[in-house]
Amino acid sequence: MTARRVVFIGAAGEMCRVAIERFAKADGDWELTLCDIRPELLKPLLKRLPPGRARARRLDLYDRADLREAIDGAALVVLGAGPYIRTSEPVISACLEAKVPYLDFDDDVESTEHALTLQDKAREAGIPVYVGCGASPGMSNVLVVDAASELDTVEDIDLAWLVGDERPQVGRAVLEHLMHIAAGDCLTWEDGGPVVHESYVETDSVPMGAGIGEILLYETAHPEPVTLPRRYPEARRIRCIGGLAPSPFNGLARGLGLAIQEGRITVDEALDFLEAILKNRVSDPKALRYALRGMVGQVRRGESGAGTLAKFLLSSALGRKEKWQGGLLARVTGTRNGRPAVAVRRTPVSGTDTYLVSSMGSLTGTACAAFMVLALDETGKRSGAFSPEDWADPEAFYKALERVGTPRHEIVEALV
Repeated sequence: MTARRVVFIGAAGEMCRVAIERFAKADGDWELTLCDIRPELLKPLLKRLPPGRARARRLDLYDRADLREAIDGAALVVLGAGPYIRTSEPVISACLEAKVPYLDFDDDVESTEHALTLQDKAREAGIPVYVGCGASPGMSNVLVVDAASELDTVEDIDLAWLVGDERPQVGRAVLEHLMHIAAGDCLTWEDGGPVVHESYVETDSVPMGAGIGEILLYETAHPEPVTLPRRYPEARRIRCIGGLAPSPFNGLARGLGLAIQEGRITVDEALDFLEAILKNRVSDPKALRYALRGMVGQVRRGESGAGTLAKFLLSSALGRKEKWQGGLLARVTGTRNGRPAVAVRRTPVSGTDTYLVSSMGSLTGTACAAFMVLALDETGKRSGAFSPEDWADPEAFYKALERVGTPRHEIVEALV
């Protein structure tokens, strides 16, 4: 097998498709092997790629022999199939055995923690295992490192993400991740140590870019507060907050998440309900009851207005969707020259007419493509298990984003 080969697993997924297309824009003549359980879904993508650069093949990542055959001899394996709490372990194990570098955009805490315990095994295999190389985690971690570089000491770190209205094109794995973080334990960093909060309870307002302005977001169970303390152990608090736009989506998610946690509905029932309403189909009345309960609770707590909820329900009934808006922000507080200071990095533009932040898939996939460029540029330079803040220099990452087609003015703006 050629060492100029990159293998994508879960290549038909929305985010992975973006990563493939945008990586193909970068310099180089990499041979791309696109693996998916349903390779027929890759036909439109293959037509958009440079002729002769890519081929598709069927792969069940749980078939150990087939997985080894697919990855042997590759320069890099990119896992884009989720949810990572189920998919990352078998693929990382195969990469360790085959001594092939690995990269993913894992956004689940448990699988991220597991991957980072493989530091010694990755060093023994002589390969890097790069985890969390997407938007959040991923680019968000890099924004933190960039912002923190403006300060002499670091005290508090807030990472924020906002995802807009993407109806009806939301994959089931994405919805499952949302249910996973909408209720239950949220491992975070507070008072200089790890603590467990309840996900989607604590709120804060942050100044998102792209004209969005101050917006209320929710603490969520994401990997950044688990990985970043290794770089900033002196930090008092490291927290990931996020949310959906329009705001009633947050109440809907919270209501379903709580119903799952309390055993009132199953995860599959919640996912079936979400898929139905995203496509304006008749939905399960039991799940609907819990979704409405979550949205009403959101209004009662003052997190959203009754008028906003009424408008959302009417628009949804009529099959309308909101103008897309979203992005990332990192806010770091500490000291500079002995005085209190705050540094902020955020994405400056968003919307369907932008390149980087036109959707959750575009932001995650483009960031993943940039991390791939960095990883392949540095082949053979490191081994071990890494999250983005361990290895991705901010300016090098921004340049990699440009190499995969991102206009420089869309990448980052600083508030200091």
